[in-house]
Amino acid sequence: MSAPGKKKSVLFFCLGNICRSTMAEGIMRHLVQQKGEAEQWLIDSAGIGDWFIGSAPHEYTMKILKKNGIVGYKHTGRQIKREDFNTFDYIFGMDHDNLSDVESFKPKSPFSAKLKLLGEYDPEKQLVIVDPYFAGTIDGFEQVYEQCYRCCKNFLESYDK
Repeated sequence: MSAPGKKKSVLFFCLGNICRSTMAEGIMRHLVQQKGEAEQWLIDSAGIGDWFIGSAPHEYTMKILKKNGIVGYKHTGRQIKREDFNTFDYIFGMDHDNLSDVESFKPKSPFSAKLKLLGEYDPEKQLVIVDPYFAGTIDGFEQVYEQCYRCCKNFLESYDK
């Protein structure tokens, strides 16, 4: 929960910041906009690796978002930073390897962010959001969309409860 007057905030991260984390970011931005709460939120995404710094989201990510009515989403790939742990309320990874990598990277000093798997909010109990990048087909991106949508919607509904 955010302090009074402070924006609510969430950061999504995955391995490269072009598929899963950007999908979740686009969905979350869309959901808060639909609720009329866009000005109350800070939403971003990042990657663990530096391969796609400065890159746009994967073409299949953008196709799936557009297919589902999410248009106008823009993002420039970036790498997660230690400062993110005190900027965001929640930092969500997509799988156990991602979480483990960031656990070893997080600041040693106390920080305010809650570090979790986004899949913890999946009402269908699918904890891991599988990386569609290596499959090379759009089907995996469709599955990522469905799961991220469920998780983001459930997270948003439970945020202040």
